[in-house]
Amino acid sequence: MTNRGCRIILWRHGQTSWNLERRFQGSTDIELTDTGVSQARRAARLLASLKPDAIVASDLKRAAATASELAGLTGLEVTYEQALQETYAGEWQGLTHDEIIARFGDQYSAWKRGESVRRGGGELETEVADRAAPVVLRHAEKLPENGTLVVVSHGGTIRTTIGRLLGLESHHWEGLGGLSNCCWSVLGQGARGWRLLEHNAGTLPEPVLGDDD
Repeated sequence: MTNRGCRIILWRHGQTSWNLERRFQGSTDIELTDTGVSQARRAARLLASLKPDAIVASDLKRAAATASELAGLTGLEVTYEQALQETYAGEWQGLTHDEIIARFGDQYSAWKRGESVRRGGGELETEVADRAAPVVLRHAEKLPENGTLVVVSHGGTIRTTIGRLLGLESHHWEGLGGLSNCCWSVLGQGARGWRLLEHNAGTLPEPVLGDDD
């Protein structure tokens, strides 16, 4: 187990055109908008002040580009992990929020109730946590005493990872609100495991635009 002074900062990528269109991205490789790049630069300045020791990121372009802004300020190299990609959601990917509700209304409602659902025939949320959480922990275990790890990923993957690391049962994960673009959550190591210290931090409240709303 990592020492108690360690922190994990889970940072969602900046805005994409599909976020604005409320179009489900999942594992589709969509780039940042100009606004998304600006968001990443602003957030990176704030996160750099926390003096992170390591950066690990999803290898999808929107997360990699976000991570590169922090890497440029800190001089740290980014380690890319496919396991940190967003939830694969099969037939839902590329559809707008309204199209998903129109075509897969029962599935959407069941997911929001916290039921185990393969959205669009894709991954279960527990399967996302199964692949992402161990990678986050593996990198956290390499931290120095009182070290800080920044994980650059996606709204759904971050939420399921937080739920898993906090030891919450999966049907409670929906109780964790989504992350706005380029906002982050902070976990700290306590006497009984990981604790959620901050959630959706980094800016004045903005709408959550993405797969996790």
